[in-house]
Amino acid sequence: MNPSETSRIIANEAKNWRREIHQYPELLFDLPRTAAMVAEKLKAFGCDEVVSGIAKSGVVAVINGNRGNGKTIALRCDMDALPMSEQTNLPYASKVPNMMHACGHDGHTAILLGAAKRFTANRDFAGEIVLIFQPAEEGGGGGRVMLEEGLLDRFGIDEVYGMHNQPGLAVGSFAIRSGPMMAAGDRFVITINGRGGHAASPHLARDPVLVASHVIVALQSIASRFTDPFDPVVVSVTFISGGDRKALNVIPPAVEVGGTIRTMLPATRKAVEQRFRDVVLGTAKLYDAQAEIDWRPGYPVTVNNAEKTSVAIAAASSIVGAERVDGNWPMTMGSEDFSYMLEKRPGAIIWLGNGDSADLHNPAYDFNDNAIAYGIDYWAALVAQQLS
Repeated sequence: MNPSETSRIIANEAKNWRREIHQYPELLFDLPRTAAMVAEKLKAFGCDEVVSGIAKSGVVAVINGNRGNGKTIALRCDMDALPMSEQTNLPYASKVPNMMHACGHDGHTAILLGAAKRFTANRDFAGEIVLIFQPAEEGGGGGRVMLEEGLLDRFGIDEVYGMHNQPGLAVGSFAIRSGPMMAAGDRFVITINGRGGHAASPHLARDPVLVASHVIVALQSIASRFTDPFDPVVVSVTFISGGDRKALNVIPPAVEVGGTIRTMLPATRKAVEQRFRDVVLGTAKLYDAQAEIDWRPGYPVTVNNAEKTSVAIAAASSIVGAERVDGNWPMTMGSEDFSYMLEKRPGAIIWLGNGDSADLHNPAYDFNDNAIAYGIDYWAALVAQQLS
């Protein structure tokens, strides 16, 4: 099924907004240009309330229906880019060095702006729509900060819904699952403290490189031997630093090791953290070294409410047909800070097909403009269904 004529017309304009945002990416909470553009358009569309400056650069808009009282539902998008260099060679490629929209947040923002234009032009619904334009999804926890600043109570939000593009899923298709959908993502840095010395006399030193090597191998036993094989866990060591390539005959006094751990269940997350600590400290002690652990809690598990997942499936099916909506999409070990909102209010996040594009966080990635109209239609169908 093709998108509606109304959304196609709006999407043709929203494509230009998206490409402007794409050319001028901004990071984390520092989004002055993007936030100003969003607020300006929301006011021009005629939203009943537009509030800027939540979580520094977040923007929230309220649109009232003309059919009286009803629920208040929130539709959320993210606006920030990534600190990486674009390699698309597109005419609208990033003009900012070492910054690019490699996760499609430019597209998410354009879609929600397009939905705002559609809703303000046709307010045939009961209750209120709250549009959340969130900063700092890419590692800054902007969603959590918006909650800490009173987002949900200030705007009386009853339900929350999100959307994220998915490369490899056909344009005009949607995917979702009930329950855990995206992983918790925690990070760690370990410092192995040994005793430096001459490489020709390792027995007089306490080699932290050797200890770090054993720690890295031992950590892999967490996923393979400590947890249920049907309970997804990923332990990835992504960083190791120690010694000096100009001093290859020197055993260094310390080595740093860092990485990330992904889990799908809150209980598993807690158990894996404790096992991680036991493995690191125990392995270091075995070799007469000491280990310091810098544990950095990340986003919690993204859990879709069962009832609201059914709501999302019904909305998506109404615009593209049930055969183009996968209601049992596999879990992904990526993480998403919309999880904080889903911990506080019932709701769901859905995947929007981006077609055969480069993967997310790839320097060759670009959001597919053909998906914009489907995204606008989805938001419209969801509002029609929940605020009828």
